[in-house]
Amino acid sequence: MRTTLTLDEDVAHRLGELTRLTGASFKQVVNETLRAGLQVSDKPANPLPPFQVTPKAGGFRRGVDVRRLNQLNDELESEQLLDKLTGSMDAR
Repeated sequence: MRTTLTLDEDVAHRLGELTRLTGASFKQVVNETLRAGLQVSDKPANPLPPFQVTPKAGGFRRGVDVRRLNQLNDELESEQLLDKLTGSMDAR
């Protein structure tokens, strides 16, 4: 089968090297390389060991009141909005 194929420079360079080293034609080198790559992909991958999660205690630093986190978030959002609004008015 005849087809047109655009190769990345590094791949074309490596195939050219193999052509020079083996004395085979470029077509033969491309076909053999593709066959080798396709055979590897036919084999199933080795099973991976089961993934295990090691839990660690989380928590907050001393002095952080977890009951007030939403309030802190609201205050930060309000400050960002205020900075955005005053910044856009200064541009006028």
